[in-house]
Amino acid sequence: MRFDRKVCSDIQAATEREWIETNGIGGFSSSTIAGLNTRRYHGLLTAATKPPMGRMLLLSKLEETLVVDGQRYDLSANQYSGAIYPRGYEFLAEFQLDPFPVWTWEVAGTRVTKTLFMPRGENTVVVAYGVEANCELEIRPLIAFRDYHSTTHVNGSLDPAVLTEEGVASVAPYAGLPRLYFAHNATALEPQGNWYYGFEYAVERERGLDSTEDLYNPFTLRISGLRKATIIASTLNHSVAEAVEMRKRELRRRKQIIPSELRREPLTACLAAAADHFIVDRGHLKSIVAGYHWFGDWGRDTMIALPGLALTTGRTEVAKSVLLAFAGCVSEGMLPNRFPDVSEAPEYNTVDATLWFFEAIRAYVEYSDDIEFVRGRLYGVLKDILDWHVRGTRYGIRVDDDGLLMAGEPGLQLTWMDAKIGDWVVTPRHGKPVEIQALWYNALRVFESFAEAFHDQEARLFTHELADLACQSFNARFWNEAAGCLYDVINGNEADGAIRPNQIFAASLHHAILSVEKTKPMLDVVERELLTPFGLRTLSPRDSRYRPRYESGVWERDSAYHQGTVWPWLLGPFISAYVKAHDRSEESRNQARAWIEGFSEHMQIAGLSQISEILDAEAPHKPRGCIAQAWSVAELLRAAVEDVFEMRPASATAHAA
Repeated sequence: MRFDRKVCSDIQAATEREWIETNGIGGFSSSTIAGLNTRRYHGLLTAATKPPMGRMLLLSKLEETLVVDGQRYDLSANQYSGAIYPRGYEFLAEFQLDPFPVWTWEVAGTRVTKTLFMPRGENTVVVAYGVEANCELEIRPLIAFRDYHSTTHVNGSLDPAVLTEEGVASVAPYAGLPRLYFAHNATALEPQGNWYYGFEYAVERERGLDSTEDLYNPFTLRISGLRKATIIASTLNHSVAEAVEMRKRELRRRKQIIPSELRREPLTACLAAAADHFIVDRGHLKSIVAGYHWFGDWGRDTMIALPGLALTTGRTEVAKSVLLAFAGCVSEGMLPNRFPDVSEAPEYNTVDATLWFFEAIRAYVEYSDDIEFVRGRLYGVLKDILDWHVRGTRYGIRVDDDGLLMAGEPGLQLTWMDAKIGDWVVTPRHGKPVEIQALWYNALRVFESFAEAFHDQEARLFTHELADLACQSFNARFWNEAAGCLYDVINGNEADGAIRPNQIFAASLHHAILSVEKTKPMLDVVERELLTPFGLRTLSPRDSRYRPRYESGVWERDSAYHQGTVWPWLLGPFISAYVKAHDRSEESRNQARAWIEGFSEHMQIAGLSQISEILDAEAPHKPRGCIAQAWSVAELLRAAVEDVFEMRPASATAHAA
């Protein structure tokens, strides 16, 4: 991916394009291609101090100045109140991902290049410069040392001390936070101790959040007479000589994570590379970060994303580790909704994460044939989950007399449409949500197949009969004859006729609960009312509650989150249902391919080589939310591999896993 001067020197175009590097433990490095930070989450080193969480933004940026024949040329860019200064992007001739971010400036008759990457498994960022001419480069680190959701301001508690030794400088400005080391090959280091005031973050201002910050410059590095300069910023004490091998090792790793089958198609290769950024360590096991910049690992997102991120890419050992990590956290028959950033105790306020767990396990067995892993480590957990759901667990989650699953209490949001503003649950969906019934039926059939394989006849017969009852009740109650599709929620005698995408799961899951003859009409309605070039709307435009834009402050955004806003991840199950409903014909697969390939242009805006969390419901469908979302990438990749190209990659190497 490459952008020339036309894009790089256009500050709007350059700041709309964001890059991200990750380290596999929850940390990341990210900014715009102009080097101008527009978010409080932008920074060169956000460290995961309690992987994959405990994120602290340590190093905000490096201010760079090229000195040629005594003339100073600033290469960086910052937004202050009413002004951008300096304007280094005006010298920026090119930006590319190859696979790491690479900048090329042309100034005063010379070219300056900068490359950045993060080694796997540590809170480290490596920045390397190349200078054609014999000139001087000044580099001034600006540190923040704060929670990544917050901002830093001038304060008297900062310790300005800079410890230096040969080739390494380090700072520890606040007690209780990691020491940050700067390995370097500079010819001189000058202590500074200066505050830079009033950085403004435009995206945070638009979102109605704290949007100003002050940053501290502890020292300046001067590189004179050298064609190459390197800085390793890390919570570990490295030597600058390690940078070359770090780069080689990371390049090897990234090459190995994309199976040869997926390399045959540019889009699947790109999506497989994007998938790698979401797989992280949680203790000695693995987990999945839901999205960058601000999400941690969520149960629902993890289980939905796992097949696309880990199984289609041949990383079955990663999938196995993720399943074990969450199986160990099941409580009262429920999978955690999320692991909070400030607490060790997981939260369990979700009805569907647990049901997606069954589907993720089914997919794992399909790809790996490792049913003995299920027998030995997961079957008992699944059996306990079903027992809790039958007799009732938290938040009114229980099986009703008709075999369908009830869920919900006032003031709670348990499905994936979980926006809440104060005490207002925007889409409450109490009772029997349509996708919950589809997931419940699928879970019963998945467990039935395991029970049969393990000769547990009593459990097999029970789940078989319960699944039959659920299927019969669903098809009798959920069909909305007037609209030609499914109701969104049934609650007692009330039926919610809102046209939402949740109904597609009744046809997309491996064990589909919706009858075959009703699948095509349902999909026709969804395609007509909800399909956009970038996924499905969350509500029909003809509904009075429909919101075409996701913008402005917190209240406005959250009230639009599931009231029209487009979600790319929904295109994956829509494609699965569509292709299956058309008997996997070549015509249907070609149509699905066209839908997925429509994202090629999207991957060159917002989060580069990534898929956004959401987009506006109306053209031009501006990207919103997280610039990189796990299930957006995962579901497009899964649909491409399974439904379009019908690939089945071999397992990746243990090193890549």
